[in-house]
Amino acid sequence: MKLLSTAVLVAALALAQPPAPKNLKLLPADENLIPTMRSFTVALGVKCNFCHNMKDFASDEKEEKGFARHMISMAKEINGNFHDGKVHVTCYTCHRGATEPATVPPEATKSGQ
Repeated sequence: MKLLSTAVLVAALALAQPPAPKNLKLLPADENLIPTMRSFTVALGVKCNFCHNMKDFASDEKEEKGFARHMISMAKEINGNFHDGKVHVTCYTCHRGATEPATVPPEATKSGQ
């Protein structure tokens, strides 16, 4: 009976703990991970499968995931140059809901400049 109680307790603890995210190289595995990922999807106007293999989120098979890491590093480096500790640059700063960053202001495009 004691063995069964121990087994049930161990199983309950295992189920209560979410699995640790795998293959995180730049982002911390904390309560901000999912909101951060959601901000990426909004900033680029994409869904999770744009960067992730939906059957194996840890997989690095999609080149977009590697490029996203590069862009995260770039944004961190730029923000690190500001001494006020604020976030000045995010994915949305350039992407504005598109997979390709905007390089021309919308006003210039509309007026034919």
